[in-house]
Amino acid sequence: MIGNIFGIAAVIAGAFFMLIGSLGLVRLPDFYTRNHATGKSDTLGIMLVIFGMILIEGLTLNSAKLLFILIFVFLTNPTGTHALANAAIQSGLKPWFKKRDGGEDQQCTGK
Repeated sequence: MIGNIFGIAAVIAGAFFMLIGSLGLVRLPDFYTRNHATGKSDTLGIMLVIFGMILIEGLTLNSAKLLFILIFVFLTNPTGTHALANAAIQSGLKPWFKKRDGGEDQQCTGK
């Protein structure tokens, strides 16, 4: 009973974080900020959803399988996000910066 309540709360919290990551993907200006928003929030969101499913399922073979999936997501999502950002840097994609004096938007000069 209490496991189901905590499980449902974790699933709802995970869905919230994935929604926030999706909004960040749509609203943020460049690749690096979008990558950061989706990498952080979607990793946390999917981990909370899987953890909530483990709590709802109880101690079964299915929850053991979900635990392995949780560990896999924990290890691979940040690695994939880092690889994407590193590939963007290597290809020459520069971060976007906004001038502080209210002028035109500009690209990073690397200094």
